Amino acid sequence: MLSSRRHILKWTGLALALSVMGSGAQAQDMDNWLRFGKVFTSTNAANNELLVYSRDESGALKLVAKAATNGQGTGAGLGSQGAVTLSQDGRFIFVVNAHSNTVTTFALHGRDLRLMSVVDSGGLGPVSVTEHEGLVYVLNAQGAGNIAGFRNHHGTLTPVSGSHGALSASGGTGPAQVGFSSDGDVLVVTEKATNKLVTYRVKADGGVGAPVVTLSAGATPFGFAFDHRDHLIVSEAVGGAVNASTASSYKFTDWMSARPTLVSGQVATTQTAACWVAITPNGKFAYTTNAGSGSVSSFAITPMSGRITLSQAVAGTTGAGSAPIDAAVSADGRSLYVLGAKSLAISSFEIQRDGQLISGAVAGGLPVGTVGLAAN
Repeated sequence: MLSSRRHILKWTGLALALSVMGSGAQAQDMDNWLRFGKVFTSTNAANNELLVYSRDESGALKLVAKAATNGQGTGAGLGSQGAVTLSQDGRFIFVVNAHSNTVTTFALHGRDLRLMSVVDSGGLGPVSVTEHEGLVYVLNAQGAGNIAGFRNHHGTLTPVSGSHGALSASGGTGPAQVGFSSDGDVLVVTEKATNKLVTYRVKADGGVGAPVVTLSAGATPFGFAFDHRDHLIVSEAVGGAVNASTASSYKFTDWMSARPTLVSGQVATTQTAACWVAITPNGKFAYTTNAGSGSVSSFAITPMSGRITLSQAVAGTTGAGSAPIDAAVSADGRSLYVLGAKSLAISSFEIQRDGQLISGAVAGGLPVGTVGLAAN
């Protein structure tokens, strides 16, 4: 009898423990609800808002949250990549307010978007923002144009001394994106109007060294992304010439100068206006969205060298006249999301093991001028 009673108590205790563990897991899931499986974009309207979409069990994308940035957008496209950016740790999201010259930081807390701060961007017309281990840099496209750095202190951005960086010229450069290398040692800016890449060595204190200016391999360098081995993949819109777009890859070998070395130059997409780039977390595949063709092109990345080869000129389509712009890959590498500037919709694609894409859900009804895309 005693043995049976102990057996019953043992299993009762185990059941209680599993119940508590299950409750804890559910609570943790609720705490992290916004940090997994969501897609973020900004309306870029006069009263800018951050929009959050989630994929339900049927695969449909549904608007699940929105919040005012307390900043002003332009109501039109920004011609940039990175207007909305998640922090590396997934706890914060940054949104540019191009008309009010500010940047908004939200904390992703449970099911709540918590507005933490709205700060001056350190210049005019912010169009792109990037983050690495709490260091945040903003690209300002208007006026002379510049980059400016900040530290993220629990959601509040504070300026970093020595972080203002000039571009290749004082105005007229058409900057499109600022981004950190995967190790955070280098910052890169693409300039559409000058056909140049501007790079900066990031110092230990968060400031930047003098700008290093490099002629782009292809015309109209636009968006870019780094793989996990620090290979830089850049899209080249070639002025929007029909079926003339290309992409190039670079590596960094000179630590002191932060100058990129060309690996693959002007690999043709055979599509029009390749502008935005997204790379899978495993570093195997890169995708460009082709605004003039309504398509997505895919590239294979050679792991050690960073060489790129075109896999499919048309790996996916977003529809004629859709003007696909911003793109983002989910943190698990299973989904690619693409924002259509003219279709005013977010299209989703399932990424296969070989990098091929399968069309999925579409979320429409976005406001005119919607820009930026991030996914977790």
